[in-house]
Amino acid sequence: MSKPRVFVMSTLPEAVEARLSLDYDPVLNTDDHLVDPKTLGSLAAGCEAIIVSPADVINAEAINAMPDSVRMVPTFSVGFNHVDLDAAKARGFVVTNTPDVLTDATADTAMLCLLGATKRVYEGMTMLRAGEWTGWKPTQLMGVGMTGKRLGIFGMGRIGRAMADRARAFGVEIHYFDTYTMSEADAKGAIRHDSPEDLLTVSDMLSLHCPLTPETTKFLDDRRIAMMPDGAVVVNTARGPVIDDDALIRALKSGKIAAAGLDVFDGEPNVNAGYFDCPNAFVLPHLGSATLETRNAMGFRVLDNMDAFFAGKEPPHRVI
Repeated sequence: MSKPRVFVMSTLPEAVEARLSLDYDPVLNTDDHLVDPKTLGSLAAGCEAIIVSPADVINAEAINAMPDSVRMVPTFSVGFNHVDLDAAKARGFVVTNTPDVLTDATADTAMLCLLGATKRVYEGMTMLRAGEWTGWKPTQLMGVGMTGKRLGIFGMGRIGRAMADRARAFGVEIHYFDTYTMSEADAKGAIRHDSPEDLLTVSDMLSLHCPLTPETTKFLDDRRIAMMPDGAVVVNTARGPVIDDDALIRALKSGKIAAAGLDVFDGEPNVNAGYFDCPNAFVLPHLGSATLETRNAMGFRVLDNMDAFFAGKEPPHRVI
């Protein structure tokens, strides 16, 4: 019996590709180049599945360019806003994702972004690397202390709760908004707010963990930034378009926002160049889940979904 042929749009971790090759006939992206989705008709000819990632723009044009042999589009990610689900559904494709396995890695990155921003890490590293550090001074690079501050978490799902657990160790008070109210035991003392706007008014530090939806696109704009305390800190490890970049850059330059720690960006990898003019912006290239253990687990979840689908069973993490 022949193995299902699978087109892989990005290079996957070695262990994942090794397991993939055991059970499937993969067409691998050996040099990790960005695949033009318009070419999928020829590149993925005869393939029954196409593995995609957040780097791939799987819009209606890409979906419609896929050959008739394709039945499944597993994404190597939790989020699936890069996939046009309506177009995929119209083609009869099954789409799956990889939840639950990147919570800790992403929460670690969120805490890194918070610490990097509050401690002015980018400015300090720049000073050292440029040979401009002349020694310790009482007023040099004074950042924002965390102890006793209020951390607002927008989106109290798995990653938001993991971020809250980490932040408690730094003596912060946890506030949150989500569409549901956690039980007293799960909340662990976190204070729920009735609206995102109400949360903003008390957020000395704000960590974004909400999904990208029409309601959250460009959520943090000029109007909402104005609601925040002066000198607040913003962290985003959710999705780049949740922030209105121009609004946040203005706030960083004016001092309304003291610092920002950002791991995701609107239009990435094309980052708004205005951030590079902001020394108080601590920025990372979408490293949220970038540990070997996590990326392997994500890849194995992709394969678990595929194994179930091709065995005629319901994939455990089906989106549509």
